[in-house]
Amino acid sequence: MRFSASFFDRASQAFHGSSTWSKLLVVVAASSGGGLVAYADAKADLGLVPSQATEKKKVLVVGTGWAGTSFLKTLDASMYNVQVISPRNYFAFTPLLPSVTCGTVEPRSIVEPVRNILRKKGGMIKFWEAECYKIDQVNKKVHCRSDIGTNLDGHGEFTVDYDYLIIAVGAKPNTFNTPGVVENCHFLKEVEDAQRIRRSVMTCFERANLPNISEEERKKNLHFIIIGGGPTGVEFAAELHDFVAEDLSKLYPHIKNLVSISLIEAGDHILTMFDKRITKFAEEKFQRDGIEVKTNFRVVKVSDKAIFMTNPATGEISVPYGMAVWSTGIGTRPVILDFMKQVGQGNRRVLATDEWLRVLGCDDVYALGDCATISQRKVMEDISAIFRLADKDNSGTLTVKEIKDVLADICERYPQVSLYLKSKQMKNFLDLLKDSEGNHVKESKELDIEEFKKALANVDSKVKMLPATAQVAAQQGNYLARCFNKMKICEEHPEGPLRIRGTGRHRFHPFRYKHFGQFAPLGGEQTAAQLPGDWISIGHSTQWLWYSVYASKQVSWRTRFLVVSDWMKRFIFGRDSSCI
Repeated sequence: MRFSASFFDRASQAFHGSSTWSKLLVVVAASSGGGLVAYADAKADLGLVPSQATEKKKVLVVGTGWAGTSFLKTLDASMYNVQVISPRNYFAFTPLLPSVTCGTVEPRSIVEPVRNILRKKGGMIKFWEAECYKIDQVNKKVHCRSDIGTNLDGHGEFTVDYDYLIIAVGAKPNTFNTPGVVENCHFLKEVEDAQRIRRSVMTCFERANLPNISEEERKKNLHFIIIGGGPTGVEFAAELHDFVAEDLSKLYPHIKNLVSISLIEAGDHILTMFDKRITKFAEEKFQRDGIEVKTNFRVVKVSDKAIFMTNPATGEISVPYGMAVWSTGIGTRPVILDFMKQVGQGNRRVLATDEWLRVLGCDDVYALGDCATISQRKVMEDISAIFRLADKDNSGTLTVKEIKDVLADICERYPQVSLYLKSKQMKNFLDLLKDSEGNHVKESKELDIEEFKKALANVDSKVKMLPATAQVAAQQGNYLARCFNKMKICEEHPEGPLRIRGTGRHRFHPFRYKHFGQFAPLGGEQTAAQLPGDWISIGHSTQWLWYSVYASKQVSWRTRFLVVSDWMKRFIFGRDSSCI
């Protein structure tokens, strides 16, 4: 079934009558042979013609994390005037930060200078080490500040123009405004954080080793607390335990029995984003290893001597500590909060984009990675327009066959429909209709609008937010770069969704995240893995799978060699315990 060009125009008007939504995309139609998905755009019939300008468009990338670096590596830099701004001149392989905290891997082994990456693009990309502190989307300018040098000559601040802006600034740790966290806790978001934690661990041991302190003071100094039972907190707790058991216990034999590690989690379990089998195994392993897991405890205050937390059963208690690491989630950076107010998203917690990663409420700005989230359209918000536009003969009803013909297009625009059918083990719309009306539904049945709504009433329950992981950010960067590579430089509004004239088809599919699995290193050369197809693997063999995957995902052969050599050195010589 094909939709005519007028279908797309009516779709755009029916879905979003206001100018705010005039550039958003609506219901879909794909060619029956599996062609590109077609979407409507309010400007599709304006008869846009290629511009005569030959000057390359300016693409400004802010950030060199997973999203920004993946975008730059995939982008065809010869098509654009590409500029990059970041407060750090390197890319860091953040999944190995817990390994850096205990000397398993050296910090320089997981970082790759940005200029090394850009040099491989033929020197066509400019880079400035500076912090973006304001985005002016009206005038298409980004305000930056550099702290390099004294800045006494007034060159510390500058502005950069752009035609397309790629925001990939990541996120900051979320303290939930808990008093004392910033002043007294370590975070684990950057390489510098991991280095500070490493120095702090060794300082705690050296302090506890002094001859003039009491036994109670020794125990306090050797009590390490991790707040947050997510993957980062759990992996750091496991790394720290291995560091103490395998290396520091030999160097500090008379105080090794005083060491204690506590993992504090506000929820019922740790690793709640993993399968329950992994959660159970992790909790039982930590219990065997002597790592105390405190669930249903909420930290309310952190002082320089103790952590105060509450529990429904015990009330508020205070626990002395030597070092505390805060790993409870991510928050929004100030520059993004200010930008969200500019574009009418001030009531949100994170920057919202459409399925093409374009920021809602402004033109030519894209956001990806931890600083943004895709605002997935809900079927029930558009149900009336979907029904009306699919009813080509204006009969007021739709046959099951007519709906099945366009179901693939609906699933493309609303992926929650596919997820719902899969979760209910349904194959098509007829199964969905039987689920809502019983088993006496025939192919020839015609549905009115209320029956159509009833059949799709529960599909929006499968709308999911993408996790803030390196895997998501990297896929978004690759996707957006491929879209930019297909754009014509001289074309008006090349970012899409612009219908290819004469075909009625959209140039790009919306972004769809493909999950390749996740790992949870649990110490003792044991790792848990949750892979596609509900495949759960736990044990020593999975640890070697973790080694191979993390080595292969390094950004360059240089870092790949350094990381592997660090692992080999650790096997042979143990971890480095120097306090530097």
